[in-house]
Amino acid sequence: MARYTGPKNRICRIFGEPILGSGKSLKKNSFPPGQHGNSRKRKSTSEYAIQLKEKQKAKYTYGVLEKQFRNTYEEANRMKGATGENLIRLLEARLDNTVYRMGIAPTRPAARQLVSHKHVMVNGHIVNIPSYRLKPGDVIELKPNSKANTDLTAMVGAKDNKINWLEFNEGQMKGTYVAHPERESVPENIKEQLIVELYSK
Repeated sequence: MARYTGPKNRICRIFGEPILGSGKSLKKNSFPPGQHGNSRKRKSTSEYAIQLKEKQKAKYTYGVLEKQFRNTYEEANRMKGATGENLIRLLEARLDNTVYRMGIAPTRPAARQLVSHKHVMVNGHIVNIPSYRLKPGDVIELKPNSKANTDLTAMVGAKDNKINWLEFNEGQMKGTYVAHPERESVPENIKEQLIVELYSK
């Protein structure tokens, strides 16, 4: 199963945002990584580089590699409506992302691990595919044995109230994917139109 396993702080410094991890390193070094640090002369960024960087940011944020991201974009392009907004909806509908959004796991990589290790059920059935696409009305919960595991339940936190397309009962470790999110409700700082422009070339 392909996933990024490199240094997370370096990725945070490239984009200047805590897209992986806590972003503590940004308080010490907010400039991009590389030899000579902040004194390095950097060339002006081209339009293509800006678009590519935005795509890379989305890939790292949701933990998706190039082939799967491209397939998701092509599916979003076939759907009705704005392609960029469709792309964000499809990424948000991933099971690992939803487990993270509900607060069952503290990070997306942790949510991916929970799913891969068969701790998560969808509509009463165990699903171990992180990219599993959820539909409105799907019920997500930890399996009974996992609910009794104090190491897992200790990670559970409160769901962000801004995530209004999900419902989660912390006591039951159970939630519902109510609807596909509207773009303005998704808090990620991603300019999806730049990604559309990049793939449209």
